[in-house]
Amino acid sequence: MYVFVGLYRSHRSYCVRTSAGYWATAPKRELMSEPRRFKDRTEAGNQLGGALRDRDLDVEIVLAIPRSGLPLGRAVADALHVPLDIIVASKIGAPGNPEYAIGAVASDGSVWLNEEAFRGMGSDEEYFEQECEKEAANARQKADRYRGEQPEPDLVGKTVAVVDDGVATGSTARACLRMLEQSDAERVVLAVPVGPPETIQELQEMADEVVCLETPSDFMGVGQFYERFEQVSDEEAMAYLETES
Repeated sequence: MYVFVGLYRSHRSYCVRTSAGYWATAPKRELMSEPRRFKDRTEAGNQLGGALRDRDLDVEIVLAIPRSGLPLGRAVADALHVPLDIIVASKIGAPGNPEYAIGAVASDGSVWLNEEAFRGMGSDEEYFEQECEKEAANARQKADRYRGEQPEPDLVGKTVAVVDDGVATGSTARACLRMLEQSDAERVVLAVPVGPPETIQELQEMADEVVCLETPSDFMGVGQFYERFEQVSDEEAMAYLETES
């Protein structure tokens, strides 16, 4: 048994100074539980739904971020016995590096800008505005394609849970939360299985509550916390909107 007085972390173990005054080496697993790995998105959604249910948040509708948020959104909505819908945002890539997000825009035009990335990648306002317009149109088209003939949900006075399979920088989640600021929803809860501590802390300033099952300090990417992390096609994602258990 270790009694913590001092702590030094190495790659595979911790050196612990005990109450007797000497240093001992302890395996990581004895001092700090490893972050869980989810079998797949559905399992992560089941666990997330249970966490929301246990918190008694009275969620009235789940909004999943397509595409990869929909398997979780379906599981969460079923666990809470509430409707499932979508909320859509599109990342804005840096000039010459579209995979590096300098911001995101939601389907209604709500924008989140990563100012540090914006400056660091040499972007200018004209480029950002052009990309915002283009990606907002893409997000609207995606929302229309997923909903089909169904109208947008009425969120007035409701407690809404926004669900995705995890966050890294959280750019799309931030744009979605900005969109919901204009929705007259009573309460907005962001629910994700995993994300880095600094991102989760920042997102807590944008949502009424954030539920995150794991916040590992050694976060490298969402996929590392799943055993199966295949891409979700549009067809598969839309099927979750049609399925109710």
